[in-house]
Amino acid sequence: MEVQRRFSILTQSAFAVALAVTAIFFTGGCASETMTNPARSATEQLLLSTAADRAMAEVDLRLFASRRVYVDTTYYDSYDSKYAIGEIRDAISRAGALLVANSKESDIILEVRSGALSTDSDSSLIGVPTLVVPIPFSGTPLQIPEIAFYKSEPQLATAKLALLAYETRTAQHFFSSGPLLGKAYNNYHKILFISWLTDDIPEKKTARKAPKYQVWYPQYDMQNMPPTWSGPVTPPALTNSPPPSTNVVK
Repeated sequence: MEVQRRFSILTQSAFAVALAVTAIFFTGGCASETMTNPARSATEQLLLSTAADRAMAEVDLRLFASRRVYVDTTYYDSYDSKYAIGEIRDAISRAGALLVANSKESDIILEVRSGALSTDSDSSLIGVPTLVVPIPFSGTPLQIPEIAFYKSEPQLATAKLALLAYETRTAQHFFSSGPLLGKAYNNYHKILFISWLTDDIPEKKTARKAPKYQVWYPQYDMQNMPPTWSGPVTPPALTNSPPPSTNVVK
């Protein structure tokens, strides 16, 4: 009798646990969060900025060193123009030029223009594309999903930039860069149910692999650093510092 009683208690306990687990699965609450995406993807923006970086890495700008340069963007127009113009200004500054805010302060006016800063996409499929089959007497057609034995969707970014520099005072020609080209890619591949991406975007690589794809690195010109204190010659005493000692050792 004791064994039967214990067996009955164990059976009831197991049934109660199973019932509780079932209740969790079928009566548990749910929550949803509305997620939105911007009109442009981060990958697209990284493709364009990487192409612009590589275009400017193709030109030697050392002849601008120690000259006051005004960057004229009147003739520049492209996607992500602010980044591209900023990259041009950065490259000029890294070469040793002195950037000024208006043409009257300059020795050289540098006009920048863009022939291209955008992407091209393509798609190749070996398999069966997505099919929509109408069903008679039904308002909802049958959609057959794509079956890809192999699929490729390459995306290529191209930047074409050009620079023209002339003397501010005489308007005489000083420098023409010719076409500066930069490229970047992001490719999608799929074989049956296995897909993967290949790209040459540094920001999408690990810290170990990124240097292989970078075109320039941070630079520090410590000799050009201003003094840490730009106020009076003698900085004011700190409020928390102790008063100067008045003891005189004789």
